[in-house]
Amino acid sequence: MASAIFSNESTYKKMLEQGQEQRFDELFDQAAKAALASFGKTWPMYVNGKEVLSSDLLEERSPIDRRIIIGKFQKGSRDDARKAIAQAKAAFASWSVMDYRKRLEIFKKAVKKFREKKFELAAILSYENGKSRYESVGEVDEAIDFINYYVAEMERNKGYSRKNTIGQSTVKVSAGFQGAPSEKLEKISIKLKPYGVFGVIAPFNFPISISVGMATAAMITGNTVVFKPSSTDNMSMLTGLNIYKIFSESGMPDGVLNYVTGPGSEVGDELSISEDVSGIAFTGSRETGMRMAANSYSHGTQKIFVVEMGGKNPAIVSKYAEIGDAVEGIVSAAFGFAGQKCSALSRVYVHESIKEVFISKLLERVRSLKIGNPLQKENYIGPLISEGAYSRYVESVAKAKSAGRLLYGGARVKNDMDGFYVEPVIVEIRHEHELVHTELFLPFITIESFKEFGEAIKMANDVEYGLTAGLYSKNRSEIKEFEQRIEAGTVYVNRSISATTGAIVGMHTFVGWKGSSLTGKGTGSKFYLQQFMREQSFSVTG
Repeated sequence: MASAIFSNESTYKKMLEQGQEQRFDELFDQAAKAALASFGKTWPMYVNGKEVLSSDLLEERSPIDRRIIIGKFQKGSRDDARKAIAQAKAAFASWSVMDYRKRLEIFKKAVKKFREKKFELAAILSYENGKSRYESVGEVDEAIDFINYYVAEMERNKGYSRKNTIGQSTVKVSAGFQGAPSEKLEKISIKLKPYGVFGVIAPFNFPISISVGMATAAMITGNTVVFKPSSTDNMSMLTGLNIYKIFSESGMPDGVLNYVTGPGSEVGDELSISEDVSGIAFTGSRETGMRMAANSYSHGTQKIFVVEMGGKNPAIVSKYAEIGDAVEGIVSAAFGFAGQKCSALSRVYVHESIKEVFISKLLERVRSLKIGNPLQKENYIGPLISEGAYSRYVESVAKAKSAGRLLYGGARVKNDMDGFYVEPVIVEIRHEHELVHTELFLPFITIESFKEFGEAIKMANDVEYGLTAGLYSKNRSEIKEFEQRIEAGTVYVNRSISATTGAIVGMHTFVGWKGSSLTGKGTGSKFYLQQFMREQSFSVTG
């Protein structure tokens, strides 16, 4: 079998370069219309390939307009999670020993189906979490990229298997000891093997790409999965259902992927404490991730935790910066998708000599951003995901007004939609304030000035997180110092398209340091799959 050649999907870029932007919009608009017409149904869970119903339902509404009921889903219980775990454990016996090349064929079929349904999935996603068409299509692209990249990695590493041989010796010893010669040939195979059942617990903000990336990594390496999409305040259950269906239609054996909706307090908790779950793949808040790990170990269950737990991401604007590039990159990173990304920019440190000019240009640019229904292509900032997010916004604005210099925003935007649309917020505030250190998941940035470049790096590092970071400077010594000292896993310099967001699968690795991760290994990189396997040396003499 020839090794796969990885290349990024990049739908919008390719269509734009081919002069097909109008076609891009037509495809999305048609899909959005069809999606809206399909909403309102009641959907089951799927365990071992069979429909499962519960006694209670969860109603999912669109953050774009809460009058739109996307669908009703099962409120899975702890018992539902246990049944799914049992089926996943049973399926592991055959899936784990299947030739990796046969497993890869299923994922290659899934890629084709994701491509066929790209705009359909993107439209559902936009309704589900309020992303623009560009963000949504880009997210489906990223899901495809994850599958293709991990397929290529499995092929390149030959299923993570290698062989060694210890040759025969012509001498003989009376008793064995470390390094003793042997008259017989010793053949050694060293393999990375799957653990067992993984709980895959997905976030609302990237419910297709992150879900697919985590689930694919677990399954492609021979593990089985109980998949729980975001199912409480911030719901993304319909995209999760579509992911399950695509893999099922691609030939995934029953029980390898199980789809269970329900609250984290029951389904998620059972996954974290069950002795039959070998690992957790999770993306979400640091509080939730650490609580799951603590809960697991306090129950005496040993698990692998492959987790990404948020960020409080900085950008430094040096006196040697190209201010125009800095403004563009900061606006994109901070306010795209209303700041609801773990990689979103939330802290800006600007040199005192250019602070006022930078702020003036930043405010000018932010005023040009349109806020509203993200299905309309002219709108850049869509709604907050939920009422809880809006309450956090109101509380944060009040703190900003009382302790800092509110430069922009702070109000709810009125329109004819029943959603939480808000202005982006820019506040000049001291680095020591809690708003500078707490992850908000809002279109909200703090600004602080600095005199010395080393001081800026020190402040940039002075949070518990270490996910992404950006720098704008043309000074080579500053760039080198930034590279050596910044405590973040995904770092960009002079990037006008985005200061801290937009890692590309196979090009950047998306990885957190410090409180943003537990393993320090990132998605979309050659080290990611290895976290889902354990090594075994198997020796046969004679």
